[in-house]
Formats: sequence, C-alpha cells, structure tokens
Amino acid sequence: MMNILFTSVGRRVSLIRNFKKSLNELGVKGNMITTDFQKNAPASFIGDFYEQVPLVKDPTYIETLKNLCNKYEIKLLIPLIDTELTLLSIHKDNFQDIGVTLLVSSPETNEICFDKRNTYRFFKQIGVETIEILDPENILAKDDQAKYPFFIKPFDGSASVGVTKINNRKELDFFKDYVRNAIVQEFIIGKEYTLDILADFQGKVRCVVPRLRIETRAGEISKGITVKNPLLIAAGKTVVEALPGAVGCITVQLFLTPDDQIKFIEINPRFGGGFPLSFEAGADFPRWIIEMMLGRETDISIDGWKDGVVMLRYDDAIFGTKEMIL
Repeated sequence: MMNILFTSVGRRVSLIRNFKKSLNELGVKGNMITTDFQKNAPASFIGDFYEQVPLVKDPTYIETLKNLCNKYEIKLLIPLIDTELTLLSIHKDNFQDIGVTLLVSSPETNEICFDKRNTYRFFKQIGVETIEILDPENILAKDDQAKYPFFIKPFDGSASVGVTKINNRKELDFFKDYVRNAIVQEFIIGKEYTLDILADFQGKVRCVVPRLRIETRAGEISKGITVKNPLLIAAGKTVVEALPGAVGCITVQLFLTPDDQIKFIEINPRFGGGFPLSFEAGADFPRWIIEMMLGRETDISIDGWKDGVVMLRYDDAIFGTKEMIL
C-alpha cells in the first residue's frame, strides 16, 4: 500500500487527482489522505480520507501529523504551503523513524528559499543573473536619478501577497513602511516563466518544464503554455543542483528579457499551483516520485514532455450538504 498524506491542501484539487491517476496507472494500491486547518478546503473532498488539523504554528502540529501517519499507515507525506516546509524539514528524521518519507528539501534549502534576501544571495553566489534588491532609502535620497518603476514585496511572502508596483517617490515612501518585511526590487521587462523541476532523492535534476505565465490571478497562473527552451532548461538544472539537499518538485521563477537574458526571481521548494499544466504535457512527476519510492526504474528525460501545451483555467465547484463544512 502506498498511502500518501497531503498537508495544507487548500484548493489543490488537480494535484491530488494527478497523484491518484498516476497511482492507478501504476497498478499500485493506496489511499490519498488530505489535511487542512479549514474544514471547507475544496481539495479536502478529493482524497479518500480527510482530517482537520491545527494551524502549522500550533505546537501540536508535528505530533498530530505523526499520529495521522500511524493511523493511515502513510508512506509518503507531501506538504503544499511554504510556511510548513522549514518546520517539516527539521523533523524529517523523526518521520523517517516511523517509516514515512517526507517530500521536503533540507532545512538549508528551505532557509534559502523562504527568505527572498537569502535567495538573492544564493543566486549571486552560484553566479547566475538575478533581479537586484535595492535600498529604498538610497532611492529616495537620489530620487532625481531613480529609474522608476520598482517592485516592492515582503521578503517572506508568497502567492503575490503584498507585491506592489512602485511608480514614483510618493508611492515608495508610503509602501516601504506599509508592506510588511518589505524589499525593493528592480523592474524587469520580459516574459515571466515558472520552471517545474523534479529533483530525485539524491538531489539530481531529472526533468525541467518551463511554463510561460500568460496571465495570473491572485499570484497563481490562470493561463500558460509549456515552452521547450533549452536555455531555460539548462539554467534551471544548474540552479536546483546547486541547492543543498533539494528533493521533489522545485518551482523556480524567472524573467527572460527581450535580449535572451535570464533573470532569476525566486525559488519555492514545493509543487506550484500551475503544476497541472506540466502534468498534462507529460511530465508525470507523481508517477516518477512513486516509482522512486518503490525502488523501481524510472524512465525520465529532462525534456521528455510536449511543447506548446496550453492551460486556460476557469472556476469549478464542489457541491454537498451543510454537514461538509459545519
């Protein structure tokens, strides 16, 4: 039995369906167990079993997950939000002791990725181009030389919360104090890509899928297309293999400028919200992860997926009775 526990599932309906589909096609028996703090999280109703759990910051959170792993005989645990990655990475050995593999990168990698200032320093250290982080006070002091616009965002933010375009001195003077944990970044003109990158349990990159972000909503891709660009594939492989102990799906964001310069933005060491596009294109990360867990040979090519697959998202709904959410 390959029972899989997904934590903080939220709206990740497609991802859980992807794992279920891959498990069935492999002929492997197993259940999908979902957890979330909210009883009415849509993806909670897609798995075989659902458990409501405390907030990640609750001191009982780890023990709650371990108890659920024992209850459902879990083999693989997959976290889906940034705020629990570092916590779980610290307890990785504790879960291993009860026979559970966490699809979580090392604490060092999570520290690099969670704080965008650390990510910026990491990009600099490994010698790849990145978007510059600027001192807002220096910009204000030399306002006549400032090259507006800029971007301002929280250094520990996610889902584009707090991301604001700064067009002038007045806006910068206000938002530098209004946005929590604010950093200022240069504004780049170019096409924005997300790379879905699969790293095996030894940290080797096995597959890279660049997705052009055509349109986003609430920080998540709503329209996109897979693009088989060898430059982006090679650059993504370089970045992820430089991370200490990267495992599973690593989501890397970058800009490709009109003169083909690659400017890296950030890294999220988890499945991104737009991963279903890569899955539809043939990058079957769920199948390959399960095969690795079972010790089977995996037939993976770094670019063995379809170019030009388009995703156009729309709202759907799950219906039930009031007992579902009360």
